[in-house]
Amino acid sequence: MIITHPAPLELWSETIIPDWIDYNGHMNVAYYTLVFDHAVDAFFTYVGLGRDYREATTGSTFAVEHHITYNQEVVEGDVVRCTSRLVGFDEKRIHHYHEMYHVADGYLAATCEFLSLHVDLSIRRVTKLPDAILERLGAVMAAHEKLPPSDNIGRVIKRPIAPAR
Repeated sequence: MIITHPAPLELWSETIIPDWIDYNGHMNVAYYTLVFDHAVDAFFTYVGLGRDYREATTGSTFAVEHHITYNQEVVEGDVVRCTSRLVGFDEKRIHHYHEMYHVADGYLAATCEFLSLHVDLSIRRVTKLPDAILERLGAVMAAHEKLPPSDNIGRVIKRPIAPAR
């Protein structure tokens, strides 16, 4: 049986709560990370690396790098949804990317790109992903590699102005 996977995945949405709003009247940067972390949890559950995997094995994932872009603000009461896409993977690493959209107005609010590692928590070391997970990631990658490229994947911060003297 051939299983096809949505591209991108749409696995997470939530409402912006009052505690997440800063003195500028919009969601504080820390809570963008929280919302994306929730989307990552849903993504990892989808590929077989969620809480059930952690409870059944000594394996888990650790984020080692992530980059967020803030495209348009969201405020208290807004509902956002996150899409997820697998960018690449190997035996030990997973490169994934997420976009946050304002549900009512449809605009792209933010993006987040991650590099995560598979870790054996019993030795606190990076280890190979199980073959079944690698197969699942391969099937998801087959669907996601057909997505058009995103300008937000692989971004770096560029210094457009001279440093202060």
